[in-house]
Amino acid sequence: MSGFTAMSVKNLSCGYDGTDIIKDISFEVKIGERLCIIGPNGSGKTTLLRALAGLLPYSGSIALGGSELKTLSRRQISSKVALFSQLGTVYFPYTVFETVALGRYLASKKSIIPSRQSRLEENEAVEKQLRSLGIWDIRDKTVTELSGGQLQRTLLARTFVQNPEIILLDEPTNHLDLKFNLELVEKIKEWTSNENKTAIGVIHDLTLASRLADTILLIGDGKTQKLSDASDVLNSQEINQTYGIDIADAMRKSLAFWNN
Repeated sequence: MSGFTAMSVKNLSCGYDGTDIIKDISFEVKIGERLCIIGPNGSGKTTLLRALAGLLPYSGSIALGGSELKTLSRRQISSKVALFSQLGTVYFPYTVFETVALGRYLASKKSIIPSRQSRLEENEAVEKQLRSLGIWDIRDKTVTELSGGQLQRTLLARTFVQNPEIILLDEPTNHLDLKFNLELVEKIKEWTSNENKTAIGVIHDLTLASRLADTILLIGDGKTQKLSDASDVLNSQEINQTYGIDIADAMRKSLAFWNN
């Protein structure tokens, strides 16, 4: 993790129809850092992430490398930030390769038809991610044929090939099996470490958050309840108060079967 700031958020408020869901939140994320946003349902986690992606108007400041987010074009934002979300409906029967290649289009700053050399380089970048995520052998399948895990790997490859500075994760492991959840977390950790990139994720599963996060932002009722390193937050009184239960005790009870 470097000492340079990837994203700086100051006094951020945002919401819908004139009502603030997120209220006066501030934090910084360093280059190479993995920040997880946790909190009970309805606390504003996804609303916060949508603002960070430039999808919601806001008051306060969101700065990317010194540039205010609201002053950047959609293409400029896409070259810096990629949003990777939970599984949704797929409407177009593109192949796996074509779907991942769309990430290169999002990353491109060029509006002209690419040269043959440029196309070769882009194809190599797509192949690298497909092989890394173990889906090279299904590159010619249409995405409508894929299992949930295969589709999520494809969408993650598309996000990585976009080569953003920051990846935003919106509960990406929902509805997926345990093995893939763990593999996805490890791939994101590998990507941030090897490529010196930054990840900011809304993670519902606190066990997965503990495996992924360097730092955790705990929010409740749209406000910061605690911001600190992962271990400090997960063992705090603030997390118990925010969720309304003893988190550590609940975790021990849920794992009691495996200790017999």
